[in-house]
Amino acid sequence: MNERTAEKLTILADAAKYDVSCSSSGSKRRNTPDGLGNATGMGICHTYTQDGRCVSLLKILLTNHCIFDCAYCVSRRSNDVKRAAFTVDEVVDLTLNFYRRNYIEGLFLSSGIFKSADYTMERLVRIAKNLRTEHKFNGYIHLKAIPGASDELIHEAGLYADRLSVNLEMPSEMSLKKVAPEKNYAEVYQPMNFLKSSITGYREEKRSLMKTPNFAPAGQSTQMVIGASPESDQDILKLATSLYSEQQLKRVYYSGYVPISDDSRLPTLSAPPLRRENRLYQADWLMRFYGFSAEEIVDDANPNLDPEVDPKLAYALRNPASFPVDVNKAPYEMILRIPGVGVKSAKKIVDARRFRPLRREHLRKIGVVWKRAQYFLICADKDFRQLGFDPGIIRQQVIHGASKTGRHARDADQLVLFG
Repeated sequence: MNERTAEKLTILADAAKYDVSCSSSGSKRRNTPDGLGNATGMGICHTYTQDGRCVSLLKILLTNHCIFDCAYCVSRRSNDVKRAAFTVDEVVDLTLNFYRRNYIEGLFLSSGIFKSADYTMERLVRIAKNLRTEHKFNGYIHLKAIPGASDELIHEAGLYADRLSVNLEMPSEMSLKKVAPEKNYAEVYQPMNFLKSSITGYREEKRSLMKTPNFAPAGQSTQMVIGASPESDQDILKLATSLYSEQQLKRVYYSGYVPISDDSRLPTLSAPPLRRENRLYQADWLMRFYGFSAEEIVDDANPNLDPEVDPKLAYALRNPASFPVDVNKAPYEMILRIPGVGVKSAKKIVDARRFRPLRREHLRKIGVVWKRAQYFLICADKDFRQLGFDPGIIRQQVIHGASKTGRHARDADQLVLFG
């Protein structure tokens, strides 16, 4: 790597860190005997495949030049930052050389918009096409679908990339117009709608024609900036619900706003709202894997997620009539709603109770987090109904119980996805 390319990598890898919609899950592209890379699922990020493997991706921008002046973006036109742009060949060479050195297993490529949406999108497509066709690279590729780009370019991108993402940026069009007056939701939804119909069409065709090419096999995703606009968590989760159901997105990513500007259109924050971002990911997980609806997690009386306890525990505390749940009798769907019980644990409970009544020791061995679950379940040797159900007392016991464990108090604030 020459000195100029290394300088570009430093600039454009740093600028790419603000895009969190980076995942390699959902792809099953396999290597060929004469190919390079295999995707069964300084610029390097870690993510997870469909089967749980941690993989590394080269995460960069093609350029941080941009014709737009979005208040929340570090690459905005008016920001006084050092600019750089890779050539198509430079990105291809970086990807191949990093892969051969076992630094990465794939590429996450985004970009600022320079000249026009089509001009930028055409270069993103050329990079993916070059990697796939000329170098037979079968590693994971995630490309940005640029709003305003032609359907033809978006279609071509889907033939070479595993996943495409179109960022909504703000949770409402009103907020988007305030901080990015040159953008609108119509241009964002256009490539989303095109990708949705194309992905569905290719999958249906593949059922009858085995040689039908893959088209964005890992689907599409999006990102919303959190904390730069006044929307409540209820507004955000309702929007996420519609994106999952209507646009069939694989993932919605939530990015806490990083204060990078003193623009009057943005709130004054001392630090990114990471706790709120964390709670939104937990709520999103509940909607996708635990059968919760957005209305059960947040409502008009509670429009924002509780910063002190995770959304699943908050739901249980607000709905005492649904608890405790008898793990030896209740259906799988109700067992999933017990705080401290994850998807794997719930399945194990349903399987194990066929052979014996489950006791506390069995539940702990299965993986139930007893510290939280004990207040919300009945098992063969414990029935907490006699103690009464006081949400306020339980809340304080869970919160203060976590705070007494020293180092583990920080762990309690981290993203807990399985309970």
